[in-house]
Amino acid sequence: MGAKECIEAGKAVLGIEFGSTRIKAVLIDEKHVPIAQGGHEWENRLENGVWTYHMDDVWAGLQDCYAQLKKDVQAQYGIGIRKLAAIGFSAMMHGYVVYDKDGNLLTPFRTWRNTITSQAAMELTEVFNYNIPQRWTIAHLYQSILNDEAHVKDIDYLTTLAGYIHWQLTGVRAVGVGEASGMFPIDISTGDYNNEMLDKFATLVAKKGYPWKLRDILPKVLSAGDAAGKLTAEGVKLLDVSGELESGIPVCPAEGDAGTGMAATNSVAVRTGNVSAGTSVFAMVVLEKELSKVYPIIDLVTTPSGKLVGMVHCNNCTSDINAWVGLLDEFADAIGAHQDKGKLYELLFKKALEGDADCGGLLSFNYLSGESVTGLDEGRPLFVRKPDAKLTLANFMRTHIYSSLATLKYGLDVMIKDEGVKVDNMYGHGGLFKTKGVGQGILAAAIDAPVSVMSTAGEGGAWGMALLAAYMVNKAEGETLEDYLAEKVFGGEKGESMQPDPKDVAGFNAFLSEYVKALDIERAAVKSY
Repeated sequence: MGAKECIEAGKAVLGIEFGSTRIKAVLIDEKHVPIAQGGHEWENRLENGVWTYHMDDVWAGLQDCYAQLKKDVQAQYGIGIRKLAAIGFSAMMHGYVVYDKDGNLLTPFRTWRNTITSQAAMELTEVFNYNIPQRWTIAHLYQSILNDEAHVKDIDYLTTLAGYIHWQLTGVRAVGVGEASGMFPIDISTGDYNNEMLDKFATLVAKKGYPWKLRDILPKVLSAGDAAGKLTAEGVKLLDVSGELESGIPVCPAEGDAGTGMAATNSVAVRTGNVSAGTSVFAMVVLEKELSKVYPIIDLVTTPSGKLVGMVHCNNCTSDINAWVGLLDEFADAIGAHQDKGKLYELLFKKALEGDADCGGLLSFNYLSGESVTGLDEGRPLFVRKPDAKLTLANFMRTHIYSSLATLKYGLDVMIKDEGVKVDNMYGHGGLFKTKGVGQGILAAAIDAPVSVMSTAGEGGAWGMALLAAYMVNKAEGETLEDYLAEKVFGGEKGESMQPDPKDVAGFNAFLSEYVKALDIERAAVKSY
């Protein structure tokens, strides 16, 4: 059936993702093709030293995003949205959301961007013999305990942004296993929280005498395809202020942006990987086996169906590029040469291809916030150069694109070179890859491996979330997520691949060598300014 008939028949599926700077909704038809979209721009706040979003902004953003989706449907098809086959909600992973038994938020939402849990992360990593990154929910909880924060004793529900949204719209306290794996370590054999580590945590905090047990305040863990509740009448009011949408729509397990990125790039099978490059950048590789030891810069999470994934996550990626492009955009306006912002990005990214392979002696650090991979709790964006460096626009842009991937390469080298992890296909998606052949080619040089970009890469995590919702309601008995995506969504598509250019590989390695040596400059800036 056509898109209009699909929507009228209630067969369309909706995915909504709360990204760092944009909330996006994607409506898909029975062939998994996007047929309408909505969006809402928003931004995190740094308040009292904590990166956060206000919960009022969550709901205002969701409602505006959904309203924009409805406007798109009305404009294209002349109809409204009354019923859907399924819905899924996703958000940026990790962070700390805590509520008491009366539904009161106990402390402002602490996002993945915070680097304020170093003591907790180090202690838990040692106790569990399992890497616990600063971003993880359990690190935030334990740091709150170490800080003797008064709110901890009153916690009734500990969750993430995605888990919170799902709870409010369905009444169900559950998240998908991929999202859960960024809260607390998962036992791959059971697909649930690791019981041994839960017991260790209980022993660790026993002397505090809290009235709760960790398992009781964590959300239930569900796998892709599991039923995770239905949209309630109260949930409808939070989503669609017009009340036009019917309640009772099936909702799939909430996932994080890592899981939706894997779904959107068909990177859920063993020996596949993807790099998501936007406000933050992370690389994920589905592993064949456990790593030989604990690495502080490699997180162990899971796919939405529970397979083990090695993840290198960096807090900073394109924000500094955006700031510089904004400056150049302002200059263009000042001289009466206004440029469309999208075209300006494309022009500047293509200009980077003309630069020296090693960036001509220029360096930049894109650290708006701290970066645990390189051991920094705070960030200071820096651009530096030697007196004899070649300061050209091409080298300037190339430097900032290299910088956006440098910390990622630093971590990926450990997984691929030191651990010998095999990757058959690496897919790129996110804003860095919008200009054809630029970010893709530079990533290929950074990891010295071919990188593919799907024609659907621009659809992003909201589309990936819609795919997970569609899988829940449309899967055949016994059909795995891997098979569903490969056969029914992507149909064997491998994407457009770029091989690494040996000259660029050598250039990126030379850049990274200088970058690592110059980290002392960044550390000094944080200390003194």
